[in-house]
Amino acid sequence: MSSPETPTEPPKPDDPTWSTQPTYSNLGEIRAHLLPSKACRSRTPGSCSTDPQPLPPPLPKKILTRTQSLPNRRTSHASSIQVQLPRRPFLGSHSVDKSQAEVGPACPPAELTFGLTDAPLGLSLRNLHSPEAVHAALAARQLQGLHAIYARLRARFMGGHPGPCRPGHGFRLLDSSPCAESGDALYYRVVRVHDDAWHILVAKVPKPGADVPHPWGLELQASLSPHFNLQGLCGVVPEGTLPGAPWRGAVALAAEVPERTVAQWLVEACTQPPEEFVWAVALVLLQLSAALEFLEAWGAALVELRPENLLLAAPRGCAATGHARLLLADFGRVCLQPPGPPGSPGPHAPQLGSLLREMLGLAAPSTTPLTAGLERLAAQLTRLQPSASRTRGALQALLWGPGPEVRGRGAPLGPWLRALGPWLRLRRGLLVLRLAERAAGGEAPSLEDWLCCEYLAEATEFSMGQALALLWD
Repeated sequence: MSSPETPTEPPKPDDPTWSTQPTYSNLGEIRAHLLPSKACRSRTPGSCSTDPQPLPPPLPKKILTRTQSLPNRRTSHASSIQVQLPRRPFLGSHSVDKSQAEVGPACPPAELTFGLTDAPLGLSLRNLHSPEAVHAALAARQLQGLHAIYARLRARFMGGHPGPCRPGHGFRLLDSSPCAESGDALYYRVVRVHDDAWHILVAKVPKPGADVPHPWGLELQASLSPHFNLQGLCGVVPEGTLPGAPWRGAVALAAEVPERTVAQWLVEACTQPPEEFVWAVALVLLQLSAALEFLEAWGAALVELRPENLLLAAPRGCAATGHARLLLADFGRVCLQPPGPPGSPGPHAPQLGSLLREMLGLAAPSTTPLTAGLERLAAQLTRLQPSASRTRGALQALLWGPGPEVRGRGAPLGPWLRALGPWLRLRRGLLVLRLAERAAGGEAPSLEDWLCCEYLAEATEFSMGQALALLWD
């Protein structure tokens, strides 16, 4: 029987085979060579195997890599040097330059702060024990935040206005076919180029045989400041500028690109569920009444209000599936109508009543409170002929409240007017919370959010009382 082989001794430090720079090896493998082998047990009683036991398989060698925190003796290459970029302020969900961060509205509202100081709250220790003082401070902050949200949404939806045309601007026709067709005009998409800036506009081409627009109406349209629901003109395409244009002569340029008319939209929208269709009709009428309110304040009125001359366009900064933006474009039939004393009949009330009844007649029968309120408003437009401002307030109340249950049928005037103040503060707080929840979920604000924000930011107890009196008296 052969005894197990004696393992060889490891080289001593003085041995010439020892490397001057020790290498990192697997310690488990070295110990396996240093330890003596154990005597093997016999497979059968009284016998023992003479074969030596094989060594365990070597484990993978560990490779030590130099960490990035260790200094490197080599000279750093130019490409390996990391240049630290300057930090940019973080606004919303986009990193912007400092110059962009300072750009804002002409009169930016004061922003709310959540700092550690209590001075901006306007409350002292004595006021903290008064629920009325705390509620008043919260209501003031809610209204301040609502105004800030409204201003930012307005800048988002109405931003990027191209401005008037100037000498040196170049024009290029995008499509040879019109993008929209109204009752009196065809609209072609045109690109205006100046240096590195370009804007997509529309050329408003009158149809052959259409009535000649009144010069005063066109002058009024060109002089009006940008309004969300009024088609704004920004210049003229001179004759001969676009040789391949399918029109002759000079044509006006409009800022917003329309997609279709209200008459075309009604054909498609009436197939929706009645509740959705009625809600969309109320939003369209609300925007139309806002445009007519602006005209009445300027002493102008439309001779004839036709759905085929009301344009719909996609608002900026909104989802493509949201509600459309209404544009009043028929300034050729605008006449001079000086505003009368308060309470005088509105010049557009009969036409609005007829248009509302025509729209509601396209939908399937519905028993929703909004449908009943719109039918009531259509009757009041014919009977009382309110101004466009009161009509707009009534539509806002039908869409977002208060309803007749807050008013109380037969209740005295004083108590229910006093109840509108707490209702308004509650609705403002709920709207701010709703907008915050949607923003935290990454949802873009809709046109309806902005219109509701505009209503609750401007509403007072008196204006809401007038709206309820028009609807339910």
